[in-house]
Amino acid sequence: QVQLVESGGGLVQPGGSLRLSCAASGSIFSIYVMGWYRQAPGKQRELVAAMTRQGTTNYTDSVKGRFTISRDNAKNTVYLQMNSLKPEDTAVYYCNADKVLTTTGYLEVWGQGTLVTVSS
Repeated sequence: QVQLVESGGGLVQPGGSLRLSCAASGSIFSIYVMGWYRQAPGKQRELVAAMTRQGTTNYTDSVKGRFTISRDNAKNTVYLQMNSLKPEDTAVYYCNADKVLTTTGYLEVWGQGTLVTVSS
């Protein structure tokens, strides 16, 4: 069984910063892609940022230059540093791990979500 545990969400004023963390636990040999998605009220879940094990990154256009994804492969942990936050960044942020190699094969795993609210 593989689990993702997220932390770091909360309430922040516009222009502020937050750092999300997500740690994977379980019988994991490796994780190919770790990333963050978000879902705002009334909207579909969208990719925010993702990073391969080798370090290749992908960002949605609206966060480029403001958000930075990083990961620690030894700790199976991914981070999302969010700067210059805007009200439209308000959403539930979900951690995702794809192509997780375990004793039973490859899995895709989702975290439970952490709420980020940007408001004055």
